[in-house]
Parts: sequence; structure tokens; C-alpha cells
Amino acid sequence: MGKLEIENFEEFRKLEGKQLPESDWMIVTQEMINDFAKATGDFQWIHVDLEKAKKHSPFKKPVAHGFMSVSLLSKMLGDSIQVKSAQMGVNYGLNKVRFPNPVLVDSRLRLVCRISKIENYGDTGLKVTWNCTVEIEGSEKPACVAEFLSLMFE
Repeated sequence: MGKLEIENFEEFRKLEGKQLPESDWMIVTQEMINDFAKATGDFQWIHVDLEKAKKHSPFKKPVAHGFMSVSLLSKMLGDSIQVKSAQMGVNYGLNKVRFPNPVLVDSRLRLVCRISKIENYGDTGLKVTWNCTVEIEGSEKPACVAEFLSLMFE
């Protein structure tokens, strides 16, 4: 599915309470998992040791970090929607996060998201509450469910 392009904040506000189109699928590779481990210093074997994972993990393959799933929200949202008049956007935080299902290496993920609230923020900004679900292809349980907050400025 293509990116939803919105002209300005006035048009964007009309999406409050609405579900966005599903994002495209993306593959979580071992290289991505290794890079995340390097960035965070979390080298637990379940993520980066393929041989040990084959022998000792109940999943028989490496698993992505839970925090990697939530860190993909910004990218997946950016791939899904663009507000053309926005000059910048920043992460504001998370109210709720859960990781109901592990993400095995080479899994395909996509974002399903609803905009639950849009509020004014300062003179030229908006605070947006996104209800996000990161789905795993072929799995009933999602990888991540999060109430994600961001700021956008015109």
C-alpha cells in the first residue's frame, strides 16, 4: 500500500479516531538484529548467537529484541503517512507498550494504526496519540502493541 499523503494539519485533524491504511510488510533480518544489539549493548544470545539459539531456544532461531519492535514504530509510521506541511516531528513518548509475541529472525512485520487523539501543542504543533499494533505475518498475536505519542510542527 502507498503512503497516505496529507497536505496540512487542518486535513490531518480529520483523521482523529480513524484507522490508517496498513503499512507495507518489512522483513526483520539478522543484520538488523545485530545492529540493534550493537546500538543498545544488548548481546543476549537469544538475539545474536545463531548456533546457541538453534540448540537452546524454544524458537530454534534468533529472536529480535522487544525494544527493536517498538523502535520501528517511527519508521513504519513515516512509511505510512506524511503530513506535507510538517516541518519536523519528534517522538514524545509511550503510554503503554506490550510485546505479546516474539519476532523470529526473517519474520515479516507491518503496522496497523489508529490515530486516537490529536491535540494542540504550543503555537505551531500537534501532539498525536497513535494506537499501534505491529503485526507478524502468519501469527494471530502481534509483536508489539503500543500507545505512541509524537509531536509535529508546521
